[in-house]
Order: sequence, then C-alpha cells, then structure tokens
Amino acid sequence: MRTTITVNGEARSMDLDTRTTLLDALREHLRLTGSKKGCDHGQCGACTVLVNGTRINACLSLAVMHDGDEVTTIEGVGAVDGLHPMQVAFLTEDAFQCGYCTPGQICSALGMLREVADNWPSQETQDLTGPVRLTNDELRERMSGNICRCSAYPQIVAAIRSIAGEPA
Repeated sequence: MRTTITVNGEARSMDLDTRTTLLDALREHLRLTGSKKGCDHGQCGACTVLVNGTRINACLSLAVMHDGDEVTTIEGVGAVDGLHPMQVAFLTEDAFQCGYCTPGQICSALGMLREVADNWPSQETQDLTGPVRLTNDELRERMSGNICRCSAYPQIVAAIRSIAGEPA
C-alpha cells in the first residue's frame, strides 16, 4: 500500500505491506535507526516517537495508519551542530549509560512535557481542577513506559526537570 508520512519535516512515500509497523518502516525502509526495537511488544519504550506531537510506541502501530501524519524521530529532534535543549540536558545530567533507550526517553520526555502543558492528568495527578504540577512522582509515573536497563533514572529525572523548569 502506498503510504506518505512526513518524517522529520520531509514527506516520505513508501510502498508497504499493510502489516509493517511504523518502527519497521522508519528503521528498514527509511534507514532512520535512532528509534530502537527493544521488546517489540510496547513494554520498553525504546521505539517511542512523536506522531503529530503525541508520543507513541512505534512498534505497536502500523505504518499505513499514519498516512498523512507528521512523525518526529530522534533524528528530527536536533542536529549535531544544534542539539535540542532536552538532548543537552541528557548530556549535562549524564542521563544515559549504554544509550540504547535514550532516543525513546528523549522523545517520550518531549511528548510528556507537552501533555503536562496541555494539562492532561495521569494516574499520579492529585488535583484534577488545577494545572498539573510536575512533581518527581508525577514525572516518574508519566515516564514509566520507558525502561532503562542501566538504571539511569535519577539522571533522566534530573534532565527532564532541568527542562521543565519546575522545582520538585
């Protein structure tokens, strides 16, 4: 099936089997290998990308479902000569060890901050009438779909908090 997805600002047309996941389309057809295939079951978050600004697990979504959508992968978040502030924060806070989960963590963090700005509640949100306050518990709950096997969680929280600009 002919599918056109705008990936990192560029319209990309592909002829895909309707069973091809978005992750496989990105990695195998477009050679954008920043998004990782971890569990391939939506449990680890290594494949997290932004679709129309919302974070999703690319391994759980079929590429043909995103015809006409805008997808941002880690390759579209920043460039070597102009890193995104979240990427800089991850470097500054040493929020990675092996780095396998880092692209998904960064994309998820960006999507999560948008959810907070849009006042989307989570399981941890205490006050549903006011603006979401990004406490450490709230942040951890919202990022719980992204696993780090190296256990760099304190540094990941510090990196995200430094961008969120809200005290714990």
